[in-house]
Amino acid sequence: MDKEKKTAGRQSIPMERIENPEDRYTTFSKRRSGLYKKANNLVEECGVDIGIALFSPAGNPFSFFHPTPNLILDPVENPNIELSESTKLVAAYARNNVNQTNSRINEIETIEEGVKSQMLLLEQLNKTRQIDSYKCIDQFKADDIIKYEAWLQSVVFGLENHLKQLGNGASSSSEAPSDNADNSPSASNE
Repeated sequence: MDKEKKTAGRQSIPMERIENPEDRYTTFSKRRSGLYKKANNLVEECGVDIGIALFSPAGNPFSFFHPTPNLILDPVENPNIELSESTKLVAAYARNNVNQTNSRINEIETIEEGVKSQMLLLEQLNKTRQIDSYKCIDQFKADDIIKYEAWLQSVVFGLENHLKQLGNGASSSSEAPSDNADNSPSASNE
């Protein structure tokens, strides 16, 4: 059976006015976000100062400036006048802020990748584990249940601390892991 494609996919669309207002607004929204991404890439890769001002088909203004609108617009309005020290200082502060935010994002992405790989490893270990860790609770002795409960509480505590650190931006733990944090208790076979 020969089925016809419902979408154009990633084909090149000719640059001509779109007559349908709904299609025009949708296309504007998609292309606007694409412009912002390209502008941001230019900033990151080339370290340029850039400004984009757009008006939607409905007349709404949109803009993207890096590092600040004044740093971009002042030289355009008055090309012969040098920027003031305060404008340069604000621009340096904005650049520094963007650089810190980008490095923080990169750090969080690295942590996220590490956590994902650890989760994959743990899943694989759980699949290949020889010991049945899901024994019936009736087979546990009272001491084993207490140990298991303490171990579970330490795991929950560690996970909560890790989540707090990720939320606060800390990349290393300030607490030492507990003695039994990495060894899960198992029921004794006595």
